[in-house]
Amino acid sequence: MKRTLFPCISFILLIATTVLAEEVLPPIRRTYEPGNTKPIFVSMSGLTGEAAATLQFDLYVQGFAFTNAESAQYLISGSNNGNLQARAVDPQNKSTLVSKAYSGASLRRQVHAFADDFVGALPQHAKGIAKTQIAFKGGGDNTSEIYIADFDGHNAQAVTKDNDRVAAPSWVPGSMALYYVSYKLSHLDIFYHNLATGARRAFARYGGSNMSPAASPGGARVAMILSKDGWTDLYVCNADGSNLKRLTKSPQDESSPCWSPDGKWICFAAKERERRTLCKVPASGGALQQIGTSGMPSPSEPDWSPDGEWIAFTAQYRSGFQICVVPSKGGTAISLVEGEDPSWAPNSRTLAFGRRHGGQYVLSLLDVPTKQHKDVSRISGISSQSQPSWAK
Repeated sequence: MKRTLFPCISFILLIATTVLAEEVLPPIRRTYEPGNTKPIFVSMSGLTGEAAATLQFDLYVQGFAFTNAESAQYLISGSNNGNLQARAVDPQNKSTLVSKAYSGASLRRQVHAFADDFVGALPQHAKGIAKTQIAFKGGGDNTSEIYIADFDGHNAQAVTKDNDRVAAPSWVPGSMALYYVSYKLSHLDIFYHNLATGARRAFARYGGSNMSPAASPGGARVAMILSKDGWTDLYVCNADGSNLKRLTKSPQDESSPCWSPDGKWICFAAKERERRTLCKVPASGGALQQIGTSGMPSPSEPDWSPDGEWIAFTAQYRSGFQICVVPSKGGTAISLVEGEDPSWAPNSRTLAFGRRHGGQYVLSLLDVPTKQHKDVSRISGISSQSQPSWAK
């Protein structure tokens, strides 16, 4: 499966690290070649300790790498004595991109704010992701809870306290709310949880299994997998639970629905006779269309990028699992890194995913164009972190 009361939580972003540059590179483009794009090189001076480490992480997972001032395309300087003062310059054009003092928050969040300002000031670059949030499953197979945290793993807080099995958190786009699955009522049910008020309610409690909730881009509709009619099929309904409609009807197993950014299509994984494929169906109902993933067998757990260009998915490959992407219309799939359960960031270039490590799962972030990836901060008291969902 892919994707209570507590106070509302605020969040932020990430940035980067490594490598010496031998050439000055062009700005990041919105159109990129997954896994075959060079990073943007920047230099950093004046920042120390937590400020320097935070900025390096934030930028690294958005396609930047660090080098000396002579080889860098952008120069970052500043100080962090108490509050943050930071400046970013383009030496080639002799222009200042950002020059600002930050205060009124923790040093880490001040750095996140600067990272967003810097990324947002670059030509043709997507908006920064430092103020975003990630929801995830924390714990093992027998007992787990839903958590939310800053995108870099800091400031994690429990959403549920069910002391049972939970799974498949899924953000409502543009809202402080989640759908997820819980066994709290001794049955596999879907819950809706308003994070702003702490109120939650059972959303789908049909006979059989209720799984894999996914809200539409506007939040007005919800796709889910139900087995109430005997087969495991894809359904869609309004956000108030009305107008339930069955979109598939077959003996094959459907799983992990996700929406196209325009809300017209729902992509999902189908399994028939041990063979998995990706398919899409009109959200209003209609004929299924297969999405080809040439080169990568057994695709599952798809997620459609916010810009509509790519679908990320998990491929079972040899003895493990790989994070892959394919054009949203289908085509040749590109394997990027070992992992499972990819979820796109709002910038349509960074993915959160789960990675097996020492018998547990850790959350990691991947810059799709460069293949640069890093684990998020280890979250104290949570033995395993998996099934991430990135707020959009």
